[in-house]
Amino acid sequence: MKRIKVGIVGSAGYTGGELIRLLIFHPQAEIVFAHSASNAGNKVHHVHQDLFGDTELSFSDTFNWEIDVLFLCLGHGNSRKFLESHDIPKDIKIIDLAQDYRLSADNTYKNKSFVYGLPELNRDKIKQADYIANPGCFATGLTLSLLPLAAEKLLKSSIHINATTGSTGAGQRPTPTTHFSWRANNLSAYKVFEHQHLQEISESLNHLQAGFISAGQGNLIEAAAEKIFIIPQRGDFPRGIFSTTYLTSDLSLEEAYTLFENYYAEHPFTHISRQNIYLKQVVNTNKVLLHLEKQENTLLIAAAEDNLIKGASGQAVQNMNLMFGLNEKAGLHLKSIAF
Repeated sequence: MKRIKVGIVGSAGYTGGELIRLLIFHPQAEIVFAHSASNAGNKVHHVHQDLFGDTELSFSDTFNWEIDVLFLCLGHGNSRKFLESHDIPKDIKIIDLAQDYRLSADNTYKNKSFVYGLPELNRDKIKQADYIANPGCFATGLTLSLLPLAAEKLLKSSIHINATTGSTGAGQRPTPTTHFSWRANNLSAYKVFEHQHLQEISESLNHLQAGFISAGQGNLIEAAAEKIFIIPQRGDFPRGIFSTTYLTSDLSLEEAYTLFENYYAEHPFTHISRQNIYLKQVVNTNKVLLHLEKQENTLLIAAAEDNLIKGASGQAVQNMNLMFGLNEKAGLHLKSIAF
């Protein structure tokens, strides 16, 4: 079978490094170039030092458009600028890991729309797509926590979310709230009730339960904030997101488990656990684990994911597999770190 030729822009950051790590071991992919203007000529393993001994690939400051798919691992806002300033051949598929094309109001490039790349929602559309907007890390786990309910029009109350993320979610460039001496042994909330992924979550839920978020002529994120109350937190660990979501539900616990298990039965990376879950079960994997609890009329959904893999680069590879007709799990047989 023909190997998929890959180009990566923004390959020196966390998501770029994870993407390289996944693709150099992918059985049907070949990295043609890994672009980084600031690291051009340097070996990839000089920056992503865990790859020492795995690849002799060097960073490039040029582009070779003899590729099948282009991954954009750029900062938010920079993917759109890149595409507008470069003439990408029309036959190259694009997977964007930034938020630039995720929302339906502004997701068009070269007269084609970016498909929102959450396979558990849009698998069939992804298979036919030329351009994919990879979901955000928070949006991935939180949307998966609610999709089965939305599919049966069972979102009938406000939704309350507490989600704690590792420091890699803020990117590689050090900031006052990501360096070790501040983050270690610490916990804080940020962007309370207004995290940018709220809009992504709202659009996905509305896709299955039309009208759950109704902005009329107003702002979708403002309307969503009246229904979804999210409290993001900074955890003192490098990677992963653990979230708890609760809402009012008439379902019994057994009915809820059956609903979730049936919805995700054909999706290989989302698993429903009847035992309590924890973050280390998913670190270094493309899995999302969901666990349910019920107290009187309140249903709680706990979710765990790796923000850099299922929340970013692993999901991007999953989308590539679907776009090119490969096994959805190709190159993603990863093992969690138990201790």
